[in-house]
Amino acid sequence: MNIFVVNSGSSSIKYQLFRWPAEQPVCSGLIERIGLPDSVISHTVFSAPAEPQKLQRILELPDHAAGLREVVNLLTEGEARVIQDPNDIDVIGHRVVHGGEEFAATTLVTPAVKAKIKSLFALAPLHNPANYLGIEVAEQLFPRAKQVAVFDTAFHQTLPAHAYRYALPAALYHEHGIRAYGFHGTSHKYVAEQAAAYLLNPAARIITVHLGNGSSITAVQGGRSVETSMGLGPMGGLVMGTRSGDIDPSIIFHLINQLGYSPEQVHTLLNKQSGMLGLTGFSDMRDVGQAVANGDAEATLALHLYGYRIRKYIGAYAAVLGGLDAVVFTAGVGENDAEVRRLACDGLAFLGICLDEARNQKRSRSLREINEPAAPVKVLVIPTNEELEIARQCVALLTASPPGPLS
Repeated sequence: MNIFVVNSGSSSIKYQLFRWPAEQPVCSGLIERIGLPDSVISHTVFSAPAEPQKLQRILELPDHAAGLREVVNLLTEGEARVIQDPNDIDVIGHRVVHGGEEFAATTLVTPAVKAKIKSLFALAPLHNPANYLGIEVAEQLFPRAKQVAVFDTAFHQTLPAHAYRYALPAALYHEHGIRAYGFHGTSHKYVAEQAAAYLLNPAARIITVHLGNGSSITAVQGGRSVETSMGLGPMGGLVMGTRSGDIDPSIIFHLINQLGYSPEQVHTLLNKQSGMLGLTGFSDMRDVGQAVANGDAEATLALHLYGYRIRKYIGAYAAVLGGLDAVVFTAGVGENDAEVRRLACDGLAFLGICLDEARNQKRSRSLREINEPAAPVKVLVIPTNEELEIARQCVALLTASPPGPLS
């Protein structure tokens, strides 16, 4: 079974092709800067035992449809082709960020499912429209394939009511669904399962820390999400690349009533102009790290603020779990930034979190411990693989004969 996984962002598409049951992808790729004159496609074909074939093209891709058409060309043409034509694809798994309360599990895409995804645009305006567009384009380019939606929010449907409800009038929840949903669920689920297997403890109490341009932290007990930092939309919690994370709601009213901001300007400010970008002028933590190395005081403050927020959540979630077996760092920053990990764990020895600095500095693409050998809590770095997790969930859906999806 050929499973093609599509992860559509606002200006990017990540993808992997699996020839199931093999979990090593046949090929993978990333399209960046969609809609700009210098769009980039980076495509890798894994053809063991030979070295992977790597291709990169710079061209103009005005929209996601043009990007996926180029991917189809890469899959089917030239020496690096891996399928004969698009009809060789059996299943397409789509990452969809927001599933609301309606989607607690992976589901086949139908017109009703698409309509519900569309109705949730307002809750994830940077993500759900791109995810929806990816589905529509894939339906055109791969007409024979089953389309499957895998929701970032689904893993967090196990949150207890006291964790997901806000202290607002009850009608806002019952009539309008205003509650915490959580995000990055596919990543949190994947690394939590990897950690529990490593610990040989399916009941383990684990804090998973997903740090990328978007960041979130989740408390997992016995494989179930019991608390998470993002809420109604993917803006709350940790400091992120361009998103503010937690703020006092009074700031919003001050911006509008005293400084003359419109609601849309506030939305743009908190979503696209805040976080590390607002504090330092840089949204990429590599640039922030370089600024710190150059003696930039504002960047140094921002880096410590970033680490402090993570550390504060780790302490809170250890209390939620009633103890702790492991902390897991994952995603681009979590996997690669040793200084962020050090700041996040600093001063937490009273919880049993003791970082081994030599281990922390080492780089690897596989699961590794970075705690002191005798420390009671494992600190793990686990590379996330959302595309593999999506493929696994597609297979589970299609082989389990679940109840029919919305139609």
